[in-house]
Amino acid sequence: MIDRLTIERIKETADIVDVVSEFVSLKRSGSNYLGLCPFHNDSNPSFHVSPSRGTCHCFTCGEGGDAVGFIMKHEQMTYVEALRWLANRYHIEIKEKELTEEQRRERTEREAMLVVSDWASRYYSDVLFDDVDGRAVGLQYFRQRGFRDDIIRKFRLGFSLPDRYAMPRKAKEKGYSLEMMEKVSLCYKDNNGRMVDRFSGRAMFPWIGVSGNVVAFGGRVLDSRTKGVSQKYVNSAESPIYKKDRELYGLFQAKKAISSADCVYMVEGYTDVISMHQCGIENVVANSGTALSKHQIHLLHRFTKNIVLLYDGDAAGIKAALRGTDMLLAEGMNVKVLLFPDGDDPDSFARKHDAGYFRQFVEANKTDFIEFKTRVLLQGQADPVKRSEAINSIVKSVSVIGDQIVRATYIKDCAQRLGINEQTLILQMNNFIRSDREERRKEEERARNRREEPDRQAETGTGDNSQQTDTALSQDNVAPQQPQHTGDEYSDLPPEAFLPPEAFSQPQGAGNAGAQAGHQYAGGHAAGQNNTAKAKQGLNREDVQTMLAQCIVRYGEKIIFEDVETDEGVTVNVTVAQYIDAQLSSDGLHFANPVYDQILAEVVAHSGEEGFVAEKHFKLHPDYEVSKAAIDLTIDEVALSKRYEMSFEQDTLRQYVVHLVADFFWETTISRLALLRSEIAQSMAEPGRQKELMEEYQQLQKFKKDLAKRLGRV
Repeated sequence: MIDRLTIERIKETADIVDVVSEFVSLKRSGSNYLGLCPFHNDSNPSFHVSPSRGTCHCFTCGEGGDAVGFIMKHEQMTYVEALRWLANRYHIEIKEKELTEEQRRERTEREAMLVVSDWASRYYSDVLFDDVDGRAVGLQYFRQRGFRDDIIRKFRLGFSLPDRYAMPRKAKEKGYSLEMMEKVSLCYKDNNGRMVDRFSGRAMFPWIGVSGNVVAFGGRVLDSRTKGVSQKYVNSAESPIYKKDRELYGLFQAKKAISSADCVYMVEGYTDVISMHQCGIENVVANSGTALSKHQIHLLHRFTKNIVLLYDGDAAGIKAALRGTDMLLAEGMNVKVLLFPDGDDPDSFARKHDAGYFRQFVEANKTDFIEFKTRVLLQGQADPVKRSEAINSIVKSVSVIGDQIVRATYIKDCAQRLGINEQTLILQMNNFIRSDREERRKEEERARNRREEPDRQAETGTGDNSQQTDTALSQDNVAPQQPQHTGDEYSDLPPEAFLPPEAFSQPQGAGNAGAQAGHQYAGGHAAGQNNTAKAKQGLNREDVQTMLAQCIVRYGEKIIFEDVETDEGVTVNVTVAQYIDAQLSSDGLHFANPVYDQILAEVVAHSGEEGFVAEKHFKLHPDYEVSKAAIDLTIDEVALSKRYEMSFEQDTLRQYVVHLVADFFWETTISRLALLRSEIAQSMAEPGRQKELMEEYQQLQKFKKDLAKRLGRV
């Protein structure tokens, strides 16, 4: 694990101009540098590099960051890999944190597993090309499939000899641990206690992780045993280096092509991926017939949000396409589907055609998920009950999409295609959203109860207190846990330090509307927001949040209230971050982006420290996500010279921050009112519930009116 001081030294030493110049031709433009963006097809230079800030940013596609972020994105590296790359470039010695005995043992074991897996991959590849049986059986099989030798080497394909003891015997000769081989399921013990090659007599397909390490294998039976065999493939069992729901076959070979094309093709099997690469299409991965997981989708999301599912046109292919659609949509992916004609799959189709024709075919025949589901579920379906179930399935798929505008667009399209009233579909979609939200709430409550149960047992004496120990977990490059703020520490500040108290007090019986609105705001689930009204107001919720977060990063440590005397007679100063934290905490409000909450908590925790500067602190932050968010918040679309840069006097900054906080409350209230309108419309059959909602709506409207007067809004 790289210690924090070493990370800071790497970031301070890395020259952003020097690093970017390694990959992009830069020209000086005033105090900054300018070049063509390496992350999209840039014809006019839009990639700005600022040596004073140590950051880069493209004002067309939005990519950028500090030196670490640039290397991560450009070279498709992890955070730690990028740090090591920069350390090697600037000859900085990596100092590791002192590990516990348990951590050291786990790390050594993991490294040993990677070593034996890499050796096994090389061994199987050598057998394929250099052994007589390997060439006669294994290489002949791959060549019959039409794979060229360069493609075979690219995917590190191999062959395991029929002799079940050959590989373990060779490994022992070379000094490799058979115990580690057993742990990564390369071997197992027979009845006599001898180590046996699990994959003997099979063609070998190594799984290469996104960082380039061999983590697992798939082995295919080749001879007559394939006839009538239900399991042609044997795959590695899960191990500390391989979790099947976290890996995608071919991602290592495809990651640069995926980023360049801003699209990924998803297929089912190894040979589909390999044939498409040989055809000239490299932005392709396979999930190897298993159900897609969130981890796999998040892995793909690092490179693109556009995915095309390419499956066989048979029943199995249709089932596979339907299985992953909703999860992809829920995770923010743009999903298209293509089913190949009968008798073809991605493997056979790629072997028949070149890359140009393949891409043209995909573009001409891919469909969005609504058209796909409509064709599959409704085509020729006359049974009203079956049609109703199919339409519900389509609407449910739309309901999982997080973006409200995308949802609305799909619902409109769905209504036109199905010939059903749009309002009917909206009501049903809202029912699905509400049910899903309620289920998540219940699950969170159950999880919270499970977490709190040991504490309740300890308080009542029913638990085994002797078993309760405090365990400190250390993670690589994870910032220390920041203190939580409730707002109570600011309770002694005088009224002038806050917006008028009545602006934030909750009307009697309003059900803590402000807090509820905040939760809806944070969750991003407010339905039916009046976009026209929002446009007339100028700012929207995201604008206000971003501007507040910018204030925290740029001015968080600056004092806006001086010499405030508490009830105990202690004089305190209040910083920008402390003021924002107090106001949001008073009503339990949070940012939609949890990283902004972490940034606020850290600045509050460091408030009062001599020499603390928020912007510098986050630029050198060991958590990449926090560092990148802070850098994005400090990017200026127009670079100004020092003489023209905006500077705030204390009074001006105070007024600016106070007004932004009020805007935050305003947009939160608007969001809650929109949600209430939607819920009132859907509660026609529940008079009691509707009455409660109407009372809350009226009280919140009064709150909004009072706040509007103070903000000067109509």
